[in-house]
Amino acid sequence: MSSNPIATFRISPLIRLTLLLLYISLTLPLPFLAKFTNAPISSIFLWIGLGLGFIVLYGALGEQVILNDDQISVVYPRWFPSFLRKGWSLYWNEIKDLKLRTTGQGGLVYYFISQEQTRAYLLPMRVAGFSRLVKIVEEKTKINTSDIRPLSQPWMYLILFVFTLLLLLIDAWTIWTATTQTF
Repeated sequence: MSSNPIATFRISPLIRLTLLLLYISLTLPLPFLAKFTNAPISSIFLWIGLGLGFIVLYGALGEQVILNDDQISVVYPRWFPSFLRKGWSLYWNEIKDLKLRTTGQGGLVYYFISQEQTRAYLLPMRVAGFSRLVKIVEEKTKINTSDIRPLSQPWMYLILFVFTLLLLLIDAWTIWTATTQTF
């Protein structure tokens, strides 16, 4: 980037923690159950696959939105392979508009539309400090952002976090049962 950052935004810690714990809670019992049920796939392969999956998820959740006087950029950790998730940058003067789109679940997302209208760039909406990000975008682009709201509210992830913790308790019981069961 050509100038010093005005601000850097990371994915909300609540969202990161919730999604990482959800991944663990959904996958952790699999190697234990594979071993217990004599599944055709080795639990070692499952451990390796689950570990690689966790690393990929951790890297993807390492997304940062960097704003400076010239542009907005979305970047990922240096160690994260770009073929998995590629960052982008867009100069403020290239941004023509923010277009609203609905998601398959009924949510609303926004895309930056470039002057050439050849590419659209997703406005990162799960960052901590989203309202500040939107305020800076409005200052830099002169696009009215008063109607833009985050994709999901923190309470939604808090509920998911609580249910994920409950699922982890069930996982602990499942693993304990699978490892102590004798025939």
